[in-house]
Amino acid sequence: MISPDDPQIQRKLIAILRAIDEHEGAVGARVIADDIKEKGYQLEERGVRYHLRILDERGLTKGHGYAGRTITELGKREIEEALVQDRIGFMHARIEEMIYHANFDLKEERGLVIANITIIKKDDFDDALGILRYLSEHEMSCRIKVIVGGASNPAVTIPEDRVGIATICSATCDGILLKHGIPVNIEYGGMLRFDQSRALRYTDLIAYAGTTIDPMKIFISQKTTSVLDIVETGGGLLLANVRTVPDSARNEASKVLDQVVDVGIIDHYEIGDSHGPVLGVPVEPGMVGISIPAGLNAISAIQEVGITVAVEPVAAVMNYSEFETV
Repeated sequence: MISPDDPQIQRKLIAILRAIDEHEGAVGARVIADDIKEKGYQLEERGVRYHLRILDERGLTKGHGYAGRTITELGKREIEEALVQDRIGFMHARIEEMIYHANFDLKEERGLVIANITIIKKDDFDDALGILRYLSEHEMSCRIKVIVGGASNPAVTIPEDRVGIATICSATCDGILLKHGIPVNIEYGGMLRFDQSRALRYTDLIAYAGTTIDPMKIFISQKTTSVLDIVETGGGLLLANVRTVPDSARNEASKVLDQVVDVGIIDHYEIGDSHGPVLGVPVEPGMVGISIPAGLNAISAIQEVGITVAVEPVAAVMNYSEFETV
């Protein structure tokens, strides 16, 4: 790993590595200097040569005389690791962008909501629809939009032999809270344990600000939910996430979320006490935690019966009027 004390040097070294990697064959210091200048790095040819010596010493580049440098396999791995670092917090930023565009109006019950999109085989659609209806009959609302295979959709490409199922993402709640003047920050995605139909505690958590992949996508891939068990016995694990609002906004946030439940966007929520955790998850002083079930729990139930799903959380904003209750 590159580990100079100065983070500015580290960024320049990575920029030089990427510039070399983008070229076929050996590349010289002058060309590298021109390339990285376009990316905002003011480094002259002489400075590039200095940094190249550092890269050579670490085995990340290889010299070829006057022809210049090529990147080594070790250098390629270094770029991959750096890209991961660059993408840390990507999902958090993406959610914030979607929240900004969502404009659902509680009073009018119309506007844009944030949607997850799941792709399944056409042959599995009837069985999947049966599971969704079963959940709806047992007070787990399932408002969906069906997207036929081959249909033009800017968010997700759906092959001809597949069907897309859009569900309303729980991050829509954050957009609604913001619309009512309540600052909100989504913190964690996790697995929430239920017993006797009551939420007990989170068993696993992933911070949105510290991941390159949506936590819900990670947990679904692990196939550890038991949504159908919760419906049938009152006990099991489902997907949920935690956000925080200022302590001073606790009562107003609760009033708004009560309306969100009445509209049917979510079934329920849990709000923590002032200065205390919510379902075992600690929050910062002056903040209150709110736990909301994820909009992908119905999809988890479909997966639990053996249907293969490919999920894309926080995929797009869609008009609420396009969703129908199963």
